This record gives sequence, structure tokens and C-alpha cells, in this order.
Amino acid sequence: MDIGELLSFKPEQTPKRPSDFEEDDEDSSEPRPVATAEPPPKVRRDNAESSNVRANPQVSQKEPQISEQERLDILKYVESEEAEGEVLDEASLKKILLLFEKRVLKNQEMRIKFPENPEKFMESEIELNDVLQELHSVATVPDLYPLLVELNGVSSLLELLSHQNTDISVAVVDLIQELTDVDILHESLDGAETLIEALRNQQAAGLLVQNLERLDETVKEEADGVHNTLAIFENLMEIKSEIAKEIAEQGLVQWILKRLRMKMPFDVNKLYCSEILSILLQDTNENRILLGNLDGIDVLLQQLAAYKRHDPSSTEEQEFMENLFNSLCSALMATENRDKFLKGEGLQLMNLMLREKKLSRNGSLKVLDHAMSGPDGRDNCNKFVDILGLRTIFPLFMKTPKRNKKRLLSTDEHEEHVVSIVASMLRNCKGGQRQRMLTKFTENDFEKVERLMELHFKYLDKVEIVDREIDQQVSAGEIDEDEDAIYVKRLSGGLFTLQLIDYIILEVSSTDVVKQRILQILNLRNASMKTIRHVMREYAGNLGDAGDSDWREQEQAYIIQLVDRF
Repeated sequence: MDIGELLSFKPEQTPKRPSDFEEDDEDSSEPRPVATAEPPPKVRRDNAESSNVRANPQVSQKEPQISEQERLDILKYVESEEAEGEVLDEASLKKILLLFEKRVLKNQEMRIKFPENPEKFMESEIELNDVLQELHSVATVPDLYPLLVELNGVSSLLELLSHQNTDISVAVVDLIQELTDVDILHESLDGAETLIEALRNQQAAGLLVQNLERLDETVKEEADGVHNTLAIFENLMEIKSEIAKEIAEQGLVQWILKRLRMKMPFDVNKLYCSEILSILLQDTNENRILLGNLDGIDVLLQQLAAYKRHDPSSTEEQEFMENLFNSLCSALMATENRDKFLKGEGLQLMNLMLREKKLSRNGSLKVLDHAMSGPDGRDNCNKFVDILGLRTIFPLFMKTPKRNKKRLLSTDEHEEHVVSIVASMLRNCKGGQRQRMLTKFTENDFEKVERLMELHFKYLDKVEIVDREIDQQVSAGEIDEDEDAIYVKRLSGGLFTLQLIDYIILEVSSTDVVKQRILQILNLRNASMKTIRHVMREYAGNLGDAGDSDWREQEQAYIIQLVDRF
């Protein structure tokens, strides 16, 4: 801001409370009303002031006066651009850390000297807490983090996590949470790297988990300490995702599972636990296996069982339920957990949720999709047919539920999961279970074949629209001609669901009467079998990494065989 503007700043005049004696505007020609009653004492004082203004009208027009000294002080303030208080620098940090170390030492000495007399060491504890609050200023200058580490500040802080007074350990957690705030860490990459490496080398995660074990969440301050500890883990994983494995191995997954099992009223900490668990399992297969080894699949199923007949009572609890479903989906990406899910009667629970038509139906669809997909889903697919799951999944295949509740799956997402489940069962089911699947498509005058072809044309139109948009963008130079990026965009635009639908068409065409009905519908729509063949050849050529190379080769050969037969 220009200094001249600052000095000449004129505050807006606050209008006075209207009164019978208030001065009229100079332009007003209306007569002033006459007071008919004696005004109260306060109004008389106001009247006296206003009469002075009327006597000297120049006063009311004058700007607020400031002395020459005040003017110089403002200039000095603006030129130095220093806010009130001392700006933290290296010397200041060294001074604070020296004081911190002294007070830690003094508190230890007093506790050793007077272990049975808290009054003797309480003052040193208060002083220690005060200097911890002073250290919060370090978070405003992340460039000083390397110096903080170099002077063993991080090491000293982590040692205090085991302090006998939980108030001190909670204060340390609060400080570390602020130091690791993501926005602050982004301000200094060197500072962030140095601090995170120091925390990793000192095994901070293990020390934080040990502290979590002794905190009593019925005490508000300690419950806040739990929340801030979880925030530290979230901050670290957001900056360096590979830390998730170390954090899990140092006891966090075990503590979260224990916390989820506690018979306590639902609160923000329970919600936060589910969120952190979801992050831990999202991209780290070792953590998924660890969860399975700790009976985590059973814990998740037990927690979700509460929502098979009852919806969550709040939006926070609904978010908690969704986090548990996401965690279970991530866990099922590890082959080792598929069998645990099967033995834990996860299929039966998901099937019940589908039948009850509660909010949990959306999550259960995603879980079934993960449990039954790929070559590792064979046992789950056959078991699902055995527990009469076809009676549940095919009504959802025939008619997508209306989206009449908050945060339900979109129509496209719902149809994608249902179609994926049906495709997985057709691929994985053998013998009698497969025959029961194929029979479903001949029931009620081939109504499921009609629905299948309806979905085929719906998603074929979507893909054609996306392809035209991509062609226009490539021609205009708006996007690069990167084949992988374009293919991913087409998949998200409906191609993935179309591939699953066309795969089902090829599978059920092994029944001659079904194939005849499919060809009849294609002829009625002036459509061609070539389109389906083209989609499936492209699908075979872009199989993902769901299994090993041998599996991919077998799957490609199987799909090409289905195409040729069609």
C-alpha cells in the first residue's frame, strides 16, 4: 500500500443513533421536529455534544488528528514491515531449545527428587509446558527445521512422549502435529524432508502408538491428543506415501483395530480411525496382508454388520461406514484375504445387505465386485451361487435402483459393479453353478438377454460420444496423442462397462437359443456382430495386471476363442 494512502486514510463515519435532536443534512429543507417531552439524561448529553457541532460546523468535517510523532511511528512500522513480536531466527531458536532442554532436565530432577510429592515438581512441569507452547513458533518458519533436527530438538520431543504426565505428552503431540502440517511442509521442501527423515529414524510412529495406548479418551484433552496423533500419521502419509508401510508395522493397524472394537459411542476419533485405516490399505499390499494376519477382515465385517438392517444415524457415521467398505475393498485386493473373507461369511453378510435395500447396499456391491473378480475370486463366485446370491444380484441387473438417497452410487457406477459381478461369475463358475448362471438368461422369455442388449447399446452410445470428443480435442491440439492416456479416458467414459457387457454376451452365446435372440436384437437395431468382436479384441489386447503373465496369456487366448466362436 502507498504510504500516502495509509496516512490519509479516512474511516467511515458511523451514523449516530437517531434522536429528536440529531442534526439534519445541510441540503434538507424540511423543518426539524419539535420535542414534546423532556429527553432522558443521556439524550441531553448527546444534545449538548451535537449543539457544539452545530456551533462549529467545521469540527464535524475535520479528519481525525494525529500528532507528528504518531505519523513517524506509522512510517517506521510500514517501512520495517515487522509485525508485533519477535521474528524467529536461528539465534532465537537456539535460545528456545536451550531453555527447553534446561526445563526438561529440571523437571526430571524434581520428579526423581520428590517422586511422592507432586507439589514439589508441579511448578517445573508448568514451566516445561510453557516452553513447549513457545516452540509452536518454529512451525511458522519451516526453513529452520534442519536446525531443529541438528540440535536434537526432535529427539528430545519424542522422549517426552513417554512422560509420566499425559498432559505433557499431549502437548508434544499437539506441537508435532503443527510442525508436520501439510501446508507448512510444502513451504520448505528441504525442511520437510529433514523433519520427516528425523521422525522416521527415531521411529516416531512406534512412540506415538505407545502413547496412544495410555491415553484415556473419556478425558477431553487426551481425546484431542488421540485425534492429533492420527493427524500426524495422515500428514506424514500425504507427504510421503511410502511411509504407510512403516507406520503400519510399528503398531498403528493393530491399535486401530482395537479402537474399532471398543464398545464406545460413535465419535470423531472412531471416524478418523476408519479414515486412516483406509489410507493405510489403499496402495500398500503389505499392509493389506498385515490386516488379514491381525484378523482385520473379521473386525471389519463385525463393524459393518451393524448396518445391514439400519442406516447410519448421521452423515459422519455414514462416512465411517463408507470408509470401512473402502478398507474392505482394498484388503480384498490381496489374494490371502479372499479366503479369510469367504470363511468369515463375508459373502452372506453382503448378500443380506443387498436384500435389505439400506445405504449399505452400495458398499456391499463394491465389496462383492472386489471379492469375486479375477482368478482369485473363483471360490467366492461359486459360493455366492450356492447361497442363492443369483436371486439377489439379477433383480439389480434388471433394474437400476433410483438414486433417491444421499450419496448413493451413480447409475453408471451401480451398473458397472453389477455387470462386473455377473461377468466374474460367468468366468469363474464351473459345473452346476455355471449352468445355473446360463439358465438365468433363458428365463421369462429371455428378459435378461433383452436387458443385456439394452445396456450394450446404452454404453456403446456413450463410448462413441467420448471417441468423438477425443478426436476433436486431438485435432484442436488440446490433448496429446498419448495412446495410454486416451485409452484410460475412454475406459472412464463407459468403455470398461461396455467391455464387461460384451464379455457377458460372448459367454451366454454358448447357449444356442440365447445366441439366436442376441442376433435377432442386433438385426432389429441394424447393428452388427463386428462391433462386439472389435470391442472384445481390444479388451483382450489391454488386459491389466490382475494376475501373472501366464494368467494373462490364458485369458487372452480364452477371449479370442470366444470371439471366434461368436
